[in-house]
Amino acid sequence: MSRPARAPFGPYAPPVPDRELTVVSADGARLHVEVHGAEGAPAVVLAHGWTCSTAFWAAQIRELAAAHRVVTYDQRGHGRSPASPVCTTRALADDLEAVLAATLAPGEKAVVAGHSMGGMTVMAAAGRPGFREHAAAVVLCSTGSSRLVEEATVVPIRPGRLRTRLTRGILGSRAPLGPVTPLALRILKYGTLGPGSAAHVTQACARIVHACPARVRHAWSRIFDGLDLGDGVRQLRVPAAVVVGTADRLTPPVHARALAAALPRCAGLTELPGIGHMTPMEAPEQVTATIRDLVDAHLRARGHDNDDDNEAARIGEGA
Repeated sequence: MSRPARAPFGPYAPPVPDRELTVVSADGARLHVEVHGAEGAPAVVLAHGWTCSTAFWAAQIRELAAAHRVVTYDQRGHGRSPASPVCTTRALADDLEAVLAATLAPGEKAVVAGHSMGGMTVMAAAGRPGFREHAAAVVLCSTGSSRLVEEATVVPIRPGRLRTRLTRGILGSRAPLGPVTPLALRILKYGTLGPGSAAHVTQACARIVHACPARVRHAWSRIFDGLDLGDGVRQLRVPAAVVVGTADRLTPPVHARALAAALPRCAGLTELPGIGHMTPMEAPEQVTATIRDLVDAHLRARGHDNDDDNEAARIGEGA
């Protein structure tokens, strides 16, 4: 697939990666992976959401790569990862496991952040040995584990069968999004961003979303209807921070609150006033700070603990 259109300047212009590689998933699907930052630095792995790409995380990469090793990848069919006939939460979990195995040393830990479908990827992988080997903590941004179609408020009518049916039709549309026009920007902003989002954020978001092929958008939309990742939530035994915008129409705060209540080790629930579904783009400082805090608490601190353990072992050997 071709590289998504890049923002020409500013915080949403994706940095050039230090390394690019292709990772092969369990079923042979090929995934485009980018690595930013120095080898040996604390690792962060970022999983983007439906209709997005590695470009979605540009602001986080730009801020974190100076002191972290940041791994991003295109979900199958998105960005530069070829489309696959298999579009399931099991495939998402397979892909994340494959990326972790290919980019981290055996036993090496990372903070894993997932937005929207990327958060569902994390939940789907929670019980996998490869995920447990590598995940020190996670960030779940603007995501949910079940009832996504029923709870979405994209259609501004009261909950019920009619709203669910209309929402299902919108999310599952096969129509191409077409060029980024003023009308397209208004529609995208209504559905995915907070009402106060700046024009440059809307433009950057539209460039990414409109680059996703209609067939890929439709294929992946089918996982939202009937989704149930409750078991994955219960198996997510590492510290997990939850972030949501109060103006999120796709995964409203009801999902974040349910996750915070169900997670075995919730590391905090942050509700961002007036922010919509695209939290990493709309509130980049807050999302980046959440990731950095988890690194400091669960990777840097872990490293110091290991140093202390090693020193004690050396003293014991010399006694």
